[in-house]
Amino acid sequence: MDLFDHTAGQDMAGAAPLAERMRPRRLEDVVGQEHITSNGSLLERAVFEDRVFSMILWGPPGCGKTSLANVIAAQTKNQWVKISAVLSGVKEVRQIIDAAQERRRLHNRRTLLFVDEIHRFNKSQQDAFLFHVENGLITLIGATTENPSFEVNPALVSRCRVFSMNSLSPGAIVRILNRALIDKVKGLGLSSDIFSKEAIEYIAAASDGDARAALTSLEACALNRRDGNTLDVDDVRGVVAQKLLRHDKAGEDHFNLISAFIKSVRGSDPDAAMYWLERMLAAGEDPIYILRRMIRLATEDIGLADPGALTMAMTADASFRRLGRPEGEGSLYQAAVYLATAPKSDAVYAAQKQVQEAVKKYGSLPVPMHIRNAPTGLMKQMGYGNGYKYAHDYTHGYASQSYLPEPLEGRRFYHPTARGYEKTVKQRLEAWLDLKKNTINS
Repeated sequence: MDLFDHTAGQDMAGAAPLAERMRPRRLEDVVGQEHITSNGSLLERAVFEDRVFSMILWGPPGCGKTSLANVIAAQTKNQWVKISAVLSGVKEVRQIIDAAQERRRLHNRRTLLFVDEIHRFNKSQQDAFLFHVENGLITLIGATTENPSFEVNPALVSRCRVFSMNSLSPGAIVRILNRALIDKVKGLGLSSDIFSKEAIEYIAAASDGDARAALTSLEACALNRRDGNTLDVDDVRGVVAQKLLRHDKAGEDHFNLISAFIKSVRGSDPDAAMYWLERMLAAGEDPIYILRRMIRLATEDIGLADPGALTMAMTADASFRRLGRPEGEGSLYQAAVYLATAPKSDAVYAAQKQVQEAVKKYGSLPVPMHIRNAPTGLMKQMGYGNGYKYAHDYTHGYASQSYLPEPLEGRRFYHPTARGYEKTVKQRLEAWLDLKKNTINS
C-alpha cells in the first residue's frame, strides 16, 4: 500500500461504516478462524516469516475473508493490490501484471494481489493469472463464497492453497460486538451497559454468522437510541433485520441442504428431515423441487418395503399444487415424516441398475418364441407363442416357465429384503422359485 492510499484511508476512517472500521489489524485479532490463524499454524508462520503463498479464502459472507487478506497485507512487505472480480476485467488484470513486472525489475518487490469474489471471473479471466502465479510474479489471494472445486479453474486451484473459513458462531459475533461497542478509537466508544446482554445476543443470532451484518445492526441500533435507558431485545428487534438464510439455487448450499434432507430421510430420522426441510423452505427453495426429490426417494430408498410411500409423495405433490404456500407446506412435512419413518429398501433401485447394465451389455436379445405375440396365422405357424403357459390355468396362479432371453435364463436381478411389505414379496417370490425349481427337477 503506498503513502497516498494510506493517508486517504486515514482521512476516510471516521466516515467509514462500523464494520469497516472494526476490521482486525493483526492476525491474532481475527475472530472465529483459529483453525487457520492460531499460533504455529501454516498461515501464521507464512505471515510471520513474510513468505506468503498463493491462496484461496473460501467461506460464507461476513466470515472475515477480506479482513484476513488485509491483515496478511499489513503484516508483510509485499506491494498490496486489491481488485473486485465484479468491477474488473482482463484489461485491469493485464495492467496489474505489467505494473508487477516493472516493480520487480526496478525494486525487486513482490506483488500481493487480492481478488474479491474471484469466482465471478470467467475462465479466460482466471487463466490470465496462471502463468504469473506459477512463476511467482504475483502472489494471489482470492476470496470466494462459492466452492472453488466448482467455480474456480482447477489449474488455478492447484497452484493455490485453499483455506476453508467458518461461518462465525453466535459467541464469536458477541465478542466482536462487545469489542466494537466500547472501542473508543475505531468503534462506537460507548459504555458496555448501553445494550443488555440479551440484546447483543439477539443481534448476533439474527446475523446468521455474518459479522458485517451484525456490526451494521449494532451501529443502527445505537444511532436509533432515543433516551438513556439500556437497549433490550424489544428495542433492537424493530431495528435489526433478520438476515435471510444462506441459499443459492445453483450453488453448494443448495446441494448440501437437499443432500442433508435426503440422507436424514434415508437414515429414518424424522426430526432431522423436518429441520432440513424447513431450512430449504425458509431459504426460498422451490417446494416442487423438494417434492420431486421425495417422489424419487420413495422409489429409490423405500420401494416395496412400503408401497404407500410413493402414493404419499405423489399425494403431497398434488396437495401442494392445489393449496400453494403457506398452507400446502404441511403436505411436505407430512410426506417427509412418512418417508423417514417408513421401512427402507433399495432392492428395486438396485435391480434397475443391474437390468440397465444387462441391456447395455447384451443388446437386442430376441424375445423367446413362447412369449411372443401371435396375432396372425402365419406367426402361429412360425412358432410365435408356441408352448406359452397361461398363469391363470395353474395352481396358485403361477406357471413355471422362463421369460428371459436364453443368455439371461435363470438370472436374478431383484433380491427383496425382509423389511416391511417387501418381506411378504420375498416370501411369495421364494415360494414361486421353489415351484419352478421343483418343476425343472421333476
